[in-house]
Amino acid sequence: MNKLLVITVSLCLDLNCTVASELLKRPTNVRLTSHNMNLVLKWDPPEGTTSDMVYTTMYRSSATDYRIGCSNISSFECDFTALKISQYGNYTGRVQALLGEESSNWVESNYITLDTDTVIGSPTVSLSSNGPTLEVTIQDPVLSILTLRDVYNGVTYNITYWKKGQNEKARSIANMQQNRVVLNDLGPRTKYCVQVQINTDKNRNPSQPSNITCESTANEQEAPWVAALVAFVIMAVAVALLVVVVVYWKSISQFLCPKDALPPHFESLLAHPKSNIYLQLSPAEEICHRCSIIAGTEVVKAVDLHTLRNRHIFKLGFRVKCNNFCSSPSILLKACAPVKWCLAEPQTCAGAILIHHSGDVIFVL
Repeated sequence: MNKLLVITVSLCLDLNCTVASELLKRPTNVRLTSHNMNLVLKWDPPEGTTSDMVYTTMYRSSATDYRIGCSNISSFECDFTALKISQYGNYTGRVQALLGEESSNWVESNYITLDTDTVIGSPTVSLSSNGPTLEVTIQDPVLSILTLRDVYNGVTYNITYWKKGQNEKARSIANMQQNRVVLNDLGPRTKYCVQVQINTDKNRNPSQPSNITCESTANEQEAPWVAALVAFVIMAVAVALLVVVVVYWKSISQFLCPKDALPPHFESLLAHPKSNIYLQLSPAEEICHRCSIIAGTEVVKAVDLHTLRNRHIFKLGFRVKCNNFCSSPSILLKACAPVKWCLAEPQTCAGAILIHHSGDVIFVL
């Protein structure tokens, strides 16, 4: 009886534990995926998920035990790529839901081998027209670890091309090993579209197809020296024009911007006057030395110009004013003032010049 009781209690405890663990539902659709050699575990949340539910994931390879991947995350995927994975490894993963103190059972994913199961992304394709041909340049997709040719020894390309709007007449080139291919059997001045896929020696599936890229062909290709000659001629002409402009700049500027010329009858009015009449008619201020005019009875001494010339009074720089009774002045003594001062010859002046006893020059009119 005691043994039966112990067995019953133990069974109940086990059932209680099982029931308690199943109160929290497990994640669904758990899958391990790889794109361009990454390794990501994905899942769908269980029904009735609350915002407080978190997840813990683990992964392992065929040669190792389970290791923690992500802990207590709220998203529905965990990336294992940065956890020192090998491009030739065989991996699986598992995930567990957590809500407070409760946890669900672990749910395991599928197994994948990276180099054979990864999905290779689409290559990048560019086209360049060269006369009636098209040059196709292919760039491999970027992988998460290493490069495409580091992982796979045999990489080939399947190239499909067609005239735009005629997809049903597409032509293909299979297993091309070069990433640059020239399409020769094309018509001139026609638009063609190209799409490329990658095949590898180990991966069972081809890559995702590239985007469709279109380009137009040109006419028959001209000789390369023609373009070089045209460029040389253009540069030579440009240099020659620059030299001409620098050398003849003055003439060019006068031709482009000529100065206005005055009529001849206006130029004659601007000429410098050749007669002193203009100066005589101009208003002027007389600047004179102090003079005394006296009657004939008060003359101390009278001399003529001939006698005055030899006197010391001229040597001292005394100035004699040219009066209008002097017909032709011969020596100009000072011209800074409007009034002209001159020395007249004795025979050209009428009247007498008197010298006062004080030394002043006296004029007798």
